[in-house]
Parts: sequence; structure tokens; C-alpha cells
Amino acid sequence: MKYLHTMVRVTDIDASLRFYRDALGLEVIRRNDYPQGRFTLVFLAAPGDHEAQVELTHNWDPETYTGGRNFGHLAYEVDNIYAACERLQAHGVTILRPPRDGRMAFVRSPDQISVELLQKGEALAPQAPWSDMPNVGTW
Repeated sequence: MKYLHTMVRVTDIDASLRFYRDALGLEVIRRNDYPQGRFTLVFLAAPGDHEAQVELTHNWDPETYTGGRNFGHLAYEVDNIYAACERLQAHGVTILRPPRDGRMAFVRSPDQISVELLQKGEALAPQAPWSDMPNVGTW
């Protein structure tokens, strides 16, 4: 058995790519448009780690998706949690759970998919402004 990917449905493929590719830093592995089925699939992965992929499924006809507590979150290890959060903020992403401890942060995609960021190796030393930032919303 081999893990292949996790699929999430997205309402706006361009907004989702700005989040997952541009802000989060994932690479597009492949994109397939299916006009006959009226949907697009985009597979993304962390740079250098194409084994664990996220599949964005965009149905062209408008749908409303509701998030359930049965789906927790996607998680990614980052080399520097503070730099990752700064990059996300520069792309307009709200840091919902700041990395006060130098170890963990949470953000959400445009479709409200929760994404956890974990510091690679040991936690970084707490530093401002992160150490003083409150939580915002839910993750």
C-alpha cells in the first residue's frame, strides 16, 4: 500500500493556487482540465517531496461546500516557521494560530481548509512579534 494524495474541493481555482502555490510554497505537479466532466484537477506537493500530494478539485459549476469537524487539517514541516508565516502574511493570509512557541502555526485556505505548519527539528526561540500575537478565529 502507498499513500497517494489528499483531495480537497475548491470553489475558486485561481484563489486556491495563490494560497497553496504562491503563499504556502507548494509546487504544481500536474493540472488536468476535463471539459466533458466540467472539472479541473491540480496536484501539488512540497518542493523535493512529491510523494505526499494535495489534489485540488475544482467543479466548474458553482457548489457550496461546508467544512466538517471530521476533517482536521493538512500539515507541512517548514525549515523556518517565522519565515513561512511572514511569506503567508505577505500574500494576505491571516495567521490564525501564530507560532508563539517557535514550533507550530495554523492558517486557512480560501475554502477554509485548515493548514498546520510545524517547525522542522527543534522549536525556534520565541521571538516578537509572534510571541505576543493572539489567536484569531478558529483553525
